[in-house]
Amino acid sequence: MTAELTRRNCLPGGLLTAVSVPGAGHLVIDRGQGAHIWDTAGHQYLDLLMGSGAVLLGHAHPEIVAAIEAQARQGATFYALTEPALALAARIVGHYPGAEMLQYCSTGSEATLFALRLARAATGRDKVLKFEGGFHGSNDYAMMSAYPAGPASYPDPEPSSQGIPAGAAGTVLVAPYNDSLRCEQIAREASQQLAAIIVEPFQRNIDLQSGFLAGLRRLADATGACLIFDEVVTGFRLGLAGAAGYCGVVPDIATVGKAIGGGLPLAAIVGRADIMQLSAPGRSLADGFVYCSGTLSGNPLAAAAGLAAMDILERPGTFECLFRLGEAMRSQLAQAFTDHGIPAQALGIGPSFQINPSTEPITDYRSAARSDLALMARVAAELVAAGIYFTGAKGYLSLAHSQPDIDEVVARTAEVLNVLDRPRPA
Repeated sequence: MTAELTRRNCLPGGLLTAVSVPGAGHLVIDRGQGAHIWDTAGHQYLDLLMGSGAVLLGHAHPEIVAAIEAQARQGATFYALTEPALALAARIVGHYPGAEMLQYCSTGSEATLFALRLARAATGRDKVLKFEGGFHGSNDYAMMSAYPAGPASYPDPEPSSQGIPAGAAGTVLVAPYNDSLRCEQIAREASQQLAAIIVEPFQRNIDLQSGFLAGLRRLADATGACLIFDEVVTGFRLGLAGAAGYCGVVPDIATVGKAIGGGLPLAAIVGRADIMQLSAPGRSLADGFVYCSGTLSGNPLAAAAGLAAMDILERPGTFECLFRLGEAMRSQLAQAFTDHGIPAQALGIGPSFQINPSTEPITDYRSAARSDLALMARVAAELVAAGIYFTGAKGYLSLAHSQPDIDEVVARTAEVLNVLDRPRPA
């Protein structure tokens, strides 16, 4: 059976993920090296997705490959504590502000699910406040208003998937990101029912308004709710202390993933000891036991890769390099659009970037959604054809990228904008 027949016959929609890359639906990736990937037809692409941000140091980094190979010779998984998992836990807890204990899992979706479960158990409450457009994985609670299409009706959520029980909507409240006043109103109305406030510190690359996170910290303290930072994206990408350290605001619980596994499936929940201890094996339900476990949680292959990645991230100059690359990409790419008469805003922080064609200030999900997303999809499809692997939305850079790579992306984008059939201002 050919790859195309297998794709169509075995995979719904022929893809592994819910998000497709415009113009790349036919691709089957064969290998990656550094900042590049190759498909099975032999075509090379400069990769701006990097495993949706999981590959922060570049594909097939030799130190990570060596660590995985060494651990593979010792065994792949044991459903028991291993030295790599123990060592990596100590490193993560040592770096993240306020973290006293850690629970491993395999995905960001698991991490946010367990974080919310711990918050509910710790507070004895049910309701969760999240932000419209905030993505916290695919569990039922997280999929509330992740991609709302209907009119805003705060605090009522809109399910972003079929198959979610109606009861889940009754436990989730939704507020607009960056809107401190609306958030405070909703949280105080819920008051004694509110278990958690969960937020991506830099939600989907939208610029963070000054004081917003500090306001959430005060609000959580005032209502007795747990403040959860979803740092699956930002953790160990903005620095060893994540967005918490970058912004100077310490949550009660945080989720980390992507970068901590060196490209392998690994995530974790970190937080205060009194909360995390609720998940201790052997604890009884009467004593507040919270189930947080998985067959591959803390898998030694992923932990070994994570340790190798941590060694690199801890080296002087690593994050300065990543930030420098991100700033160059954002400024140069936005300028390419401006030079073609298309007003565009560069979003993102550190080594992530996003271009939103819009003249409206982008402060939340609704304003971001009013950008010319159709244009970006067209640009992305043309870039894929030109050898740049990009969705047109959030892009990720890695330590393997260079200034010449950025120059190539900008030049290719300018060529694409030259040929797109788009009216120019009079």
